[in-house]
Amino acid sequence: MVTQQTGLFQAIADPTRRQILDRLREGDGLAVNDIAARFDISRPAISKHLRVLHQAHLVMESREGRHRVYRLNPGPLREVDRWLEHYRRFWTANLLNLKKHVEGKGRQQ
Repeated sequence: MVTQQTGLFQAIADPTRRQILDRLREGDGLAVNDIAARFDISRPAISKHLRVLHQAHLVMESREGRHRVYRLNPGPLREVDRWLEHYRRFWTANLLNLKKHVEGKGRQQ
């Protein structure tokens, strides 16, 4: 079963799509050609990546004259951040325990 969350994770799993999101984070909105100019792949390939990002609600699309302009929609990324928070706490606790263990062994020798 594909859920909206699964679609979100699939969308950000691709490094090109993450780079597109990074690029959109820098600006007020970019046309497909402006986005594609930064990549070594074709404009149709960028359009496909943008379609996936749009379906995951990570970008908003609007028409400005003859151009489709894309803007970052960071809202869905909050869901990813909430999910990752559990792992941040897990790793922080485990690394702290490892540090205590290593420092304790150093004192015993």
